[in-house]
Parts: sequence; C-alpha cells; structure tokens
Amino acid sequence: MQESDFEGTLVLEKLAEIGKVEDFFDAIDSDDFGKAKSLMKRANVDAETILIVLKMMGEAEG
Repeated sequence: MQESDFEGTLVLEKLAEIGKVEDFFDAIDSDDFGKAKSLMKRANVDAETILIVLKMMGEAEG
C-alpha cells in the first residue's frame, strides 16, 4: 500500500470492532505512539498500515 492510497476509515473500522476508537484518538491526541501502535495491533491492522499511521502522527506533530 502506498501512503497516497491510505484509507483511515479501514483502521477506524477495525478499531471499532474491538471498541477502541476513543482510546485510539486519545493516544493520537497525547502523541502516545506506543499505545496507538498497540491498539492497532490488537485490532489486527496490518504492519504496513500501522507504519503509515505512525508516520502521519509524527508529521502532524512537528
């Protein structure tokens, strides 16, 4: 998957399946990369997508 093809809705759908959307947004808001990564892993988000999300978090941070 290319970053330009990234569809965040799929990540949110997987997080919703485990009831962790709010926790994920809290992790993003507090720049808690470890928690965001852990939640995505628990939701069975693929590794490539996790890397894209973490990169986007880092870019938004600074």
